[in-house]
Amino acid sequence: MWKMRCPFCNNQSLKVIDKRDHTEESIRRRRECLKCEKRFTTHERVEIVDLRVVKKSGERVTFDRNKILKGLLKACEKRPVPTEHIDIVLREIETELRSNDTQEITSQLIGELVMRKLRRLDKVAYIRFASVYKDFADLDSFEEAVRNLKKGG
Repeated sequence: MWKMRCPFCNNQSLKVIDKRDHTEESIRRRRECLKCEKRFTTHERVEIVDLRVVKKSGERVTFDRNKILKGLLKACEKRPVPTEHIDIVLREIETELRSNDTQEITSQLIGELVMRKLRRLDKVAYIRFASVYKDFADLDSFEEAVRNLKKGG
């Protein structure tokens, strides 16, 4: 059986000092090491059947929510977007993807979903993400994206 270890001293003697529901799918636990007395937080999530992502090349890979998180964080870098809002968007995206009737989803669907969420969250972050996702080749591509953004609100 695997035991939780302190990330600071690798000790296995820990106590839970606080436990809260973090989301509908996860629990947040605040823990304290009995040896070094440092505190840290863990999140426990229910493991759901793995989603498979079908890339443009046809390759199938395991869904990785951290890739979406990295994209969101990069797009929102130096923007006035609270981390909590990014977490909410990430949960919404994952919930929407898992609510599909299939275990295989296309990378295109993920990209479009991320862009739709970013468009509502922060317009600049949306343009940043879209420029990478849609592989803008020149200034005209940027201008067209900004024009479409202004039209749509």
